[in-house]
Amino acid sequence: MSNAIHHPWDTPPAQGEAIEIAKGILWMRLPLPMALDHVNVYALDDGDGWTLVDTGFSSRKSKAIWQELLAGPLAGKPVKRLIVTHYHPDHIGLAGWFQAMGADLLTTRTSWLLARMLVLDVQASYSVEQMTYFRRAGLSPEALAQKAAERPFNFADVVDPLPLGFNRIAEGDVIHAAGRRWRVRIGHGHAPDHATLWSLDDNLILGGDQLLPAISANIGVYASEPEANPLADWLASTAGFQPLARPEHLVLPGHKLPFTGLPFRLVQMAENHISALERLYDHLAEPRVAADCFVPLFKREITGEAFGMALVEAIAHLNYLLHQGRARRSLTPEGAWAWQACPAQHN
Repeated sequence: MSNAIHHPWDTPPAQGEAIEIAKGILWMRLPLPMALDHVNVYALDDGDGWTLVDTGFSSRKSKAIWQELLAGPLAGKPVKRLIVTHYHPDHIGLAGWFQAMGADLLTTRTSWLLARMLVLDVQASYSVEQMTYFRRAGLSPEALAQKAAERPFNFADVVDPLPLGFNRIAEGDVIHAAGRRWRVRIGHGHAPDHATLWSLDDNLILGGDQLLPAISANIGVYASEPEANPLADWLASTAGFQPLARPEHLVLPGHKLPFTGLPFRLVQMAENHISALERLYDHLAEPRVAADCFVPLFKREITGEAFGMALVEAIAHLNYLLHQGRARRSLTPEGAWAWQACPAQHN
């Protein structure tokens, strides 16, 4: 298989500007206050109005940029529909804002339910379950004390209130937008019920975070479902997309640059995780806590603001090995899970 991942555009749109990807489809960007410093959003021209795909965080800056975009590249036409690929804040953050301006929200049921629940769940401190999660992950007593003293990130910090009501999209649905028919294909792992949209009339795919170039979508396990196995879901979804993918597909991703070469990229994404799992398995020759597993997974130590995302991904890989029967775990006197590889079985 050719490794011809190609980027037709090597420069993203500037703030407040748009690039026309194809007839009736505009690519725009919103800033994010983190290492991954942007999210891609798209506008589909329906003639008398627009269908937007994803929104960015809710912030004064994001809203000001959207006002620039609405008055400029979007030519003052109304936003009539909003398609949200998945419930993460950088994608659904301003959905309620657009709904308040009259847009209909289309997303998967799971995305809407999770976002609606989380935006209403504001916590001043970490819950008992979250603190247990950190303890099981092997955080030091000093790190646990710091967590106990700080205010956690709340979904509502960067997501506008979501009004009651939405339009559900599901696997196999067809949405008409920008003069095209788009087939909904659902992926899992990065987020449950993540919607991707595949044009039936040309080679375009709106990939969200399920189909990214260059970087790997975060696959995480959280305190809300500590025994989850999202990496198995991710690998199954990646395999499920392979028969549908063609080299000429132009993927419009949630981050980074649009790209072609999806068949190779799907194989590459799976192989990256499989290789990481093998390095992790070797690392577990001795008992390890999750917080000590960053180097085999990411090939470097991780500190600072990236620590949390690295931790949830480390636990996802450990849970995968546990579900496969390739690792076991036991509690240390400090209440952390100590993970260790199970010897290979020989017939």
